[in-house]
Amino acid sequence: MRDPHPAPLLVAAAEAPAEPGPLPRCPVCGSAPERISWRQCAGRPVVLAFDPCGHRYASPTPPVLAVTPPPA
Repeated sequence: MRDPHPAPLLVAAAEAPAEPGPLPRCPVCGSAPERISWRQCAGRPVVLAFDPCGHRYASPTPPVLAVTPPPA
């Protein structure tokens, strides 16, 4: 007689996510930036500049800035 309850599909566990860095990665190349600068003119989107890769990214909303303690 078959078991009336279906067995759940087993899937390998995902790799643990990398520890978050102090800055988000560049959305163009995915590299970890040393610095991100941003500018906004009235009525225009925010432009983020990633260093050292030099890529620029336009965002309709300003970045969320947060102060975090230095790594131990």
